[in-house]
Amino acid sequence: MADETEAIHERTRLPGEVWVLVAANFVIAAGFGLVAPALPTFARSFDVSVTAASVVISAFAVARLVFAPASGRLINVLGERRVYLTGISIVALTTGSCAFAANYWQLLIFRSVGGIGSTMFTVSAIALLIRVTPVPLRGRASGLWGTGFLLGNVTGPLLGGGLLTISLRAPFLVYAGMLFVAVGIVWWFLRHSPLAAPVTDDAPKITLRTALGHRSYLATLASSFANGWAVFGVRVSLVPLFVEEVLHRDGAFAGTALAVFAAGNVVTLLVSGRLADTIGRKPMVILGLLVAGGGTVWLGFTDTVLLFLVASAVAGIGSGMLTPAQQAAVADVIGSKGRGGPVLAAFQMAADIGAVIGPIAAGVLADHLSYAAAFAMTGVLALVAALVWLPAPETLPGRTGKTAHPTPAEVLGTEVTPAASPQPAPESPPRSR
Repeated sequence: MADETEAIHERTRLPGEVWVLVAANFVIAAGFGLVAPALPTFARSFDVSVTAASVVISAFAVARLVFAPASGRLINVLGERRVYLTGISIVALTTGSCAFAANYWQLLIFRSVGGIGSTMFTVSAIALLIRVTPVPLRGRASGLWGTGFLLGNVTGPLLGGGLLTISLRAPFLVYAGMLFVAVGIVWWFLRHSPLAAPVTDDAPKITLRTALGHRSYLATLASSFANGWAVFGVRVSLVPLFVEEVLHRDGAFAGTALAVFAAGNVVTLLVSGRLADTIGRKPMVILGLLVAGGGTVWLGFTDTVLLFLVASAVAGIGSGMLTPAQQAAVADVIGSKGRGGPVLAAFQMAADIGAVIGPIAAGVLADHLSYAAAFAMTGVLALVAALVWLPAPETLPGRTGKTAHPTPAEVLGTEVTPAASPQPAPESPPRSR
């Protein structure tokens, strides 16, 4: 009885390894927030054009996108923990090197190599989170992980403003130091963790082709693309311009609008993660896409500050509903003991592709039609992704309908679900003598 009680407790409590990853995620996001405001200005200090300064930022994203498939394969070969620590170390070294860049081209090279390290630790971090999280808590762990990232994004720029008054190079050195601290924390606390240990060489591999054969994984690619387009692309590129040109407010107010979106996201993440673990992944993803899509369309038609802030909050709430559930769905497809690096890499690439294409396409619409058209197209993409999810089966273990729609993890036996309590066998009727 005591063993059974302890097992139930373990299934309802997040392990310490999850909190280590969340803490590291916060440090990484906060550090990125330090350098984000400084990077364009630092690039311009080398007497280059605005376009050239923008290329430095884009080079980081392009390197992430190009190297993502290789990162997935490295996870299968070296294991999540090694790739994670190596990726953070690469970003730390290249970021510290940026502080000593003597010209524009050195800065561009350092940032490009940093993008390679970034995709290594991003993909491996999700894989490691899947590995250490009990199956019934996947949604909650994803929500907590996303919350750490968002809080870091909010904290970083606040600290970065003070560093810029010291030197344009100071944020890069501080971020590099923070990343090395994150490396030390993760290495120390996970070095003997059985949960974070690499799977054995004979563990089943969930190939990308196998995952693409499951409709729920295809649906996660659609929702990841739409979310990347809206959240990481259009929100950052179009909202500041809309605030200045349509609402006629200064650039500082754009930061307020982005903070309202982030606040809506944060207050929803943990609740939506719990709901994804109880009512299922599919309902939360569809609801999140509908709310986020509706809020994004509404943004383009607002003409007052109050309505704009409310629409931003609604879009943030929708994104918060979506993110933990879709990440948990990908985890369900791979399973706790599967090797699915390329599957995770493709999921991450879908968001990155959306983040690259979204600002360009929305910018063209805003230039030739209107901001309303640009936001409407972005919102409609989320609604289309919701339609893709409608025929997809539920992936939450225990509700997957194993005979009709088993996930690849269930087919290959890489899913580890809590064992059911054994039921006593029925007594045989007495034989007549």
